[in-house]
Amino acid sequence: MEMEIEAEEEQAPMEPPKIHRLDDSVVNRIAAGEVIQRPVSAVKELVENSLDACSSSINVVVKDGGLKLIQVSDDGHGIRYEDLPILCERHTTSKLSTFEDLQSIKSMGFRGEALASMTYVAHVTVTTITKGQLHGYRVSYKDGVMEHEPKACATVKGTQIMVENLFYNMTARRKTLQNSADDYSKIVDVLSRFAIHHMNVSFSCRKHGAARADVNSVATISRIDAIRSVYGVSVARCLMKVEALDKDPSSSVFQMEGFISNSNYVAKKITMVLFINDRLVDCTALKRALEIVYAATLPKASKPFIYMAIILPPEHVDVNVHPTKREVSLLNQEIIIEKIQSVVESRLRSSNETQTFQEQAVKPTPSCQMVSSNDSNRNPSPSAGSKLQKVPVHKMVRTDSSDPAGRLHVYLQPESCGHLERNTSLTAIRSSVRQRRNPKETADLTSLQELIDEIDRNCHSGLLDIVRHCTYIGMADDVFALLQHDTHLYLANVVNLSKELMYQQVLRRFAHFNAIQISEPAPVKELIVLALKEGNLDPECSENVELNEKIAEMNMELLKQKADMIEEYFCIHIDKDGNLSRLPVILDQYTPDMDRVPEFVLCLGNDVDWEEEKKCLQVISAALGNFYAMHPPMLPNPSGDGLQFYQKRKPFRNPEERLSCSTGDDVMTENEIEHELVAEAETAWAQREWSIQHVLFPSMRLFFKPPNSMATNGTFVRVASLEKLYRIFERC
Repeated sequence: MEMEIEAEEEQAPMEPPKIHRLDDSVVNRIAAGEVIQRPVSAVKELVENSLDACSSSINVVVKDGGLKLIQVSDDGHGIRYEDLPILCERHTTSKLSTFEDLQSIKSMGFRGEALASMTYVAHVTVTTITKGQLHGYRVSYKDGVMEHEPKACATVKGTQIMVENLFYNMTARRKTLQNSADDYSKIVDVLSRFAIHHMNVSFSCRKHGAARADVNSVATISRIDAIRSVYGVSVARCLMKVEALDKDPSSSVFQMEGFISNSNYVAKKITMVLFINDRLVDCTALKRALEIVYAATLPKASKPFIYMAIILPPEHVDVNVHPTKREVSLLNQEIIIEKIQSVVESRLRSSNETQTFQEQAVKPTPSCQMVSSNDSNRNPSPSAGSKLQKVPVHKMVRTDSSDPAGRLHVYLQPESCGHLERNTSLTAIRSSVRQRRNPKETADLTSLQELIDEIDRNCHSGLLDIVRHCTYIGMADDVFALLQHDTHLYLANVVNLSKELMYQQVLRRFAHFNAIQISEPAPVKELIVLALKEGNLDPECSENVELNEKIAEMNMELLKQKADMIEEYFCIHIDKDGNLSRLPVILDQYTPDMDRVPEFVLCLGNDVDWEEEKKCLQVISAALGNFYAMHPPMLPNPSGDGLQFYQKRKPFRNPEERLSCSTGDDVMTENEIEHELVAEAETAWAQREWSIQHVLFPSMRLFFKPPNSMATNGTFVRVASLEKLYRIFERC
């Protein structure tokens, strides 16, 4: 009987599970995981917000592939103070008001979900300022709401959003994203795509603490120049323009323009950059159609590079079909793809009739040069229709800026210095210097613009021509370099030139610096005490020591109070304990002499007028310029008389030894030299001269505007003129 009851119980149907309403925090976290799938998703959303804010400069800093930090700064119109309380709530947006607005939406964002989603899976801090405000505001968000009231702060024009500890509360998601290199490469790829489409916006992307940016584009009016600066010359020279247009309302209405690779481009995978109505999207059907065309037309170049921008009427595009807006739905999509495929196929077939081969220049041997020179002298054969212009003898110049034959190093006996093997990286250094252009002045500070305008107004046109077209010959002594310009020879004061160049670059890169990370943070107080000791006649005096300690303490507290401002504006980081840990990169590939840090920190604490804005910015910029200037190293130059400094001083055993040394009978032997100190000094001096030739003068040609004062203060001195020398030799 009992078994029958049990059987009946087993056959009885189970109770259906009860449906209940999920808590809002659970709903929001689930939605956040769908919108922010990876760190690159957050970067894309934030960059699109910056573009919607009409920004002209967007800078991205990433740490650990975006899991620890994503920082996006722009110079857009900012966020209203009254909007900050609801900024990160779900479905709050300034892009639309009604559902019908989606039919004509032109902005990147529209749902009001991205920032809200980030606050549910990360710690978000927003710093912003709008036009006309005296100061900005900083506020942190968690789970869609403010953690505290907005705090007033100093900031530059626009908005900065920091996303820290992404997916800190989603353990499984975080474990699947441990490959930071893979995530960072995805972020670089997205920024590169934005950079070649939005040509009027400057983009930069770098790892936190890195000195150089991995994406560094400037605004340009040429699409091919934008592609060249981001993807390189090897890609840009293999591209050809393609266009398509259809205005037939019965079939499709669209306009397409772009660049596609020709038969010279060979890669392992396809690169397709597609923008539809200025949105970065994927279209698998279009990508597949173009791959088929390339495979059939150019089998050996079947993995192309493709950039396309398609414009359609907003009502023909449904942008609300994907959580991350990665895909869109098009009206008459098949017809549009078919027409684009046909245009691309036609363009490839016409270009396939001819093929361009890149030549590689082979450097001739000296014997070949001699033979070719002799042959050219015997058989001058100018091309038809061309006439060689005869140059007067007294105006013939045998060197130019691209030919190293006129530099002093050619005539010096080369020394074997293993620590200065930099020839392999020289081309990369010069390329980096040439590609780095002045970032657009984005800080909305009147005083800063006044200082920059003063530089432009005070520029000496004659010296500017010399700087832009001179040839560096070599160092004449510790301070002056020899330059050749046209038929004249000049001595140029390297210290004055580098000091003024650094000052100008600080103003032009204001608030847009990369960082030099100091391996061991230096206590500011100890640095100031050290600088004060160097200036005292009697540093051991107890009164001086106590006074120095008080001065150092006061200056350290002052700099700690101003730490936020000098970090945001000048990338000088002083932590809450009073340690200096970061300095700005003013010129790429150049690090200042760290022996001059104490003097610089003392100047910051003692000389800056923090009350008057213009004077404050000017003094800090001048202090940085003096610190970064290419002064002679502290150690004397070991060549020539400077070697005496490195002689070991031995105590005299008796008065006769002292007398013999004073009369000049002492002979310095090989083992009486401090060889390690000499090697250190040689390295420092050689590093300085290398930086002068390969960093300072190339940067001067690009950025420097010499002031009028340099024409009279001895910075430039003309020492010889070819015409005058020719007259002298004629008399002889």
